[in-house]
Amino acid sequence: MKKLFFAALVFSLVAAPFALKPYGIYLLSLWVVMTIAAIGLNLTLGYAGQISLAQGSFVGIGAYAAALLTTQGWPLWAAFLLAVALCLVIGWVLGYPALRVQHHYLAFVTLSFATLVFLVLRNEEWLTKGVYGVSGIPRPVLLGWSTRGPVDFYFFCLGILALVSAATWWLVRSPWGRAFTALRENAIRADSLGVDTRRYTLMAFALGSALGGVAGVLYAPLVQFIEPGAFNLNLSLNLLLMVMVGGSGYFLGPFLGAAVSVLLPEWARFGSDALYLIAYGTAVMVLMAFCPTGLLGLAERFYRR
Repeated sequence: MKKLFFAALVFSLVAAPFALKPYGIYLLSLWVVMTIAAIGLNLTLGYAGQISLAQGSFVGIGAYAAALLTTQGWPLWAAFLLAVALCLVIGWVLGYPALRVQHHYLAFVTLSFATLVFLVLRNEEWLTKGVYGVSGIPRPVLLGWSTRGPVDFYFFCLGILALVSAATWWLVRSPWGRAFTALRENAIRADSLGVDTRRYTLMAFALGSALGGVAGVLYAPLVQFIEPGAFNLNLSLNLLLMVMVGGSGYFLGPFLGAAVSVLLPEWARFGSDALYLIAYGTAVMVLMAFCPTGLLGLAERFYRR
């Protein structure tokens, strides 16, 4: 049954762009990008239990690194490696406060970091061009394959998502993933059982932040113009919403949560005029109130019954 479900999902993702107009393909590409960022946050929050309100900032760091380098003639793969390495290092450093504070205190620390990144992106014009943004971001050409077209770039993003998903699937089932889960359930007990909670806490932040950078590298050529407002706190909160609505700690949670956050509002906007935001917000509040484990947690509950 699971194999049939995944086969149908893959077939739908491959066939969907051929039945959509350019705006629909853009939304699908945006869903892919946001899913990658949400997978990173799900590693940090869902599996390791470390709350972060700074995931959108790492998307911004990756996007600006890719935009500034590729507009200067760098190939995307070089910008990709630099952006991911930069996010990995910054995420590792950001993990140090998690060794001393937890829960809402850690949320405030990551919130402060997100504010700092936004202020740097907006005010340091010599580096980021400030409120004027970065335009003319090129899409890559890989071994003669140009991704300038909407469908081509969508498949490029989808390929990256497939690689990220495979790596995450392996990670959460490896000893590292089991250590993350032990850290989430009870850090003191995990430490008493010999789990190096310090190292795995830092690793959870670093890997989640690196995936945020991957999403940013794809986001920049997708929109081809970036400015600081796209990476404010709203993006981090939206990514947190994706993880919580889809199902924190579930492998498919980010996929479903990103679909609800990116695709559903656009579909509802065309179907219900101006009331779609009220209906969408109400549905999310009801879900979080009665089923904090998200949609996949709700489905699991019904399945067990």
